[in-house]
Amino acid sequence: MYPKLLLQNKKSSGITILEVLITVAIFGLVATALGGFMFNVFDQNRFLSASINAEQEGRVVLKTFASELRSASASSAGSYPILSASSTAITFYSDLNNNGLKEQVRYFMSGKTLKKGVIQPSTSVPPTYNGTEVVTDLVNNITNGTSGIFSYYDSSYDGTNAPLAAPISVSLIRLVKVTLVIDSDPGKSPTAVNITTQTSVRNLKDNL
Repeated sequence: MYPKLLLQNKKSSGITILEVLITVAIFGLVATALGGFMFNVFDQNRFLSASINAEQEGRVVLKTFASELRSASASSAGSYPILSASSTAITFYSDLNNNGLKEQVRYFMSGKTLKKGVIQPSTSVPPTYNGTEVVTDLVNNITNGTSGIFSYYDSSYDGTNAPLAAPISVSLIRLVKVTLVIDSDPGKSPTAVNITTQTSVRNLKDNL
């Protein structure tokens, strides 16, 4: 009688272990799947947050650019308000700190980063702009490609005209349009952020 009872206990114990192993395996599969799902959710939220931040930063930069370019005027040495212009860079003179002296301001692309360089005028008479340019990174992950970010228009611009063709004659510029396509990871959604603004140069304004 006792051996038979022992055999039954062993058989019952074996089934319990098997059930435990199956339960653990199922739990492991569920945990792995849930972990992967949560990682994807967190990764997507992180990327979306970065995309929103990039858009906000881009809009702030373009707002500052528009304000500085709108008030561009002759340099402290008397040079023309816009020094040079291309699809990837523009240099102009503007009084950034409202002290009566015009800084030389350059917005330009370097790789996938929009940067800003500022040169203070010298204290000599007449002033010169041979000092050190202070460069600041503004917006990263710009993916405009070969199209550039700056477009220029003359006094005939009515909203539909084609931009001025390169090389740009700075004396013809009346309005500047900036377009930034920002994408921190082209392989992931959401799609790239497209930000644009356009500004007329107040001191060059004629019929715009």
